[in-house]
Amino acid sequence: MVKVAIVGAGIVGVSTALWLQRDGHEVTLIDRAGPAEGTSYGNGGVLASAGIVPITGPGLMRKAPKMLFDPKQPLFMKWGYVPRLLPWLARYMTHATAAEARRIASAVAGVVGDSYAEHLSLAKGTPAGKWLVPSDYVFIYDDRAAFEADAFGWGLRRENGYSWEELEGPAFRAYDPAFADHLGFAVRLPDHGRIADPGRYVKDLAAEVEAAGGRILKADVEDFVIEGGRVTGLRAGGDTIPCDAAVVATGVWSGPLTKALGLKVPLESERGYHMEFWNPSITPRSPVMVAGGKFVITPMEGRIRAAGIVEFGGLDAGPSAAPFELLQKNVAAALPGLTQEKVTRWMGHRPAPADSIPVIGEVPGAKGVFTGFGHHHIGLTGGPKTGRVLAQMIQGRQPNIDLSPYSPARYASSGTASR
Repeated sequence: MVKVAIVGAGIVGVSTALWLQRDGHEVTLIDRAGPAEGTSYGNGGVLASAGIVPITGPGLMRKAPKMLFDPKQPLFMKWGYVPRLLPWLARYMTHATAAEARRIASAVAGVVGDSYAEHLSLAKGTPAGKWLVPSDYVFIYDDRAAFEADAFGWGLRRENGYSWEELEGPAFRAYDPAFADHLGFAVRLPDHGRIADPGRYVKDLAAEVEAAGGRILKADVEDFVIEGGRVTGLRAGGDTIPCDAAVVATGVWSGPLTKALGLKVPLESERGYHMEFWNPSITPRSPVMVAGGKFVITPMEGRIRAAGIVEFGGLDAGPSAAPFELLQKNVAAALPGLTQEKVTRWMGHRPAPADSIPVIGEVPGAKGVFTGFGHHHIGLTGGPKTGRVLAQMIQGRQPNIDLSPYSPARYASSGTASR
């Protein structure tokens, strides 16, 4: 039996804990706020297996300045944060090429391509399973010309084995009449899924960890205890938690924590926003990506959730008004006539490494310390597969996936001294 301490009780951390417990190991989940209180609560709720296309596609360098200064575009910046953002942004933009987009898409597909099946396997036999719903995932456009303008991204999906059905005009209306007339073209991707309540789903999974004897601690992890190049404990809340292995899966907060281990991960917060419309008069048939506005609308328990927007502004500043205003306008345009009992709002932090590929694997020079973070906007989608892979690695098993694209070694700056 291995004693494993997992930093972060979102979908990645909880998934890792469950897979380890099923193999007979002892786990402790440590989170500053508790299970599902961060991005795993506020995500779009769609298991976006086809969400493999990075933002850093060819042409981004040309498009980004226009987007920043157009209030109708879903990209925002807190300008006082720009000096701190620039080093990350410079590295991020080096990946805005066709070759890099292909490399990134292939890597991301490795952890999200079979997402619904992975979630089913993770939640099997638990109360969390009731939140999993099989569904299509639909991208909607104004017309075929707008779809064809996204040809590069759809080509990446085809190269990675995805297939779809194109619905135009009356065919789209017959599939789902909820949307505005100006949205006349849709791409239906089958074999996806959605989570009817992401926060409660992850909390139910965490409750399974606890019911199986796992510990859940609410604390900040300050440091690792490394002896002879191997982890022997974590320092959290003034105490030392002994462990044989440790996992860092605390999203964007993983960057500072792993810096002490010799990793210099160029990691930023993509500040994401969502709005929920409770007891809505209109509910789409399936989760949709409204391509023109770069936001998703997902049916959930008692409400629909609209999520999207990218804002750069760091971890400390509160939500901005303009992203919520744009999201609300875009929802009203997509779903004319929508009414609801109330609207709730949320802002959270997506962990964005500069190369858009998650950081998954063992930390060089710190044997027994593993990472599982950096999933951008597909953390919920890729969480169970990431957790399964980490559990296998901790036990010395070889996962059925090429792990080299995700390796923390790409960010290693030095060995880790005993301390």
